[in-house]
Amino acid sequence: MGNYFEDFKPGQTFKHWPGRTITDFDNTWFTLMTMNTNPIHFDAAYAAKSQHGRCLVNGLLVIATVTGMSVKDISENAIANLEYESIRHTAPTFGGDTLYAETTVLEVTPSSSKADRGIVYVETHGLNQKGEQVLTLRRRVLVPRRPK
Repeated sequence: MGNYFEDFKPGQTFKHWPGRTITDFDNTWFTLMTMNTNPIHFDAAYAAKSQHGRCLVNGLLVIATVTGMSVKDISENAIANLEYESIRHTAPTFGGDTLYAETTVLEVTPSSSKADRGIVYVETHGLNQKGEQVLTLRRRVLVPRRPK
């Protein structure tokens, strides 16, 4: 049912499960739905001439999927996602790749204005089926304390 502020400790790591295989359909649908017109995401003939030789999965789909995998453990009870920072794509993702995620708690800070909440600062890594890191992102989440 999600974690509360007291459940987070610096250095703690969550391995999120299950993974999610990104299909070519997922990528094309997401890319067109978000009005991204870069053909590297949906034009196979164009992408074949690129350095990767095939279509790349839209980076925002990778971010959304990896972040979504972390929700159960990190932000299911969140009051708000306060900040996303330092988002880096460290390797390409292709249709057919399966994404996995793991999150490490970097720091926990009690709220200075309200005793019933605090800020959890985390770093999440997206990994493909080969264990290669494809994404790193940090975010701050406002999390309530456990109800009494």
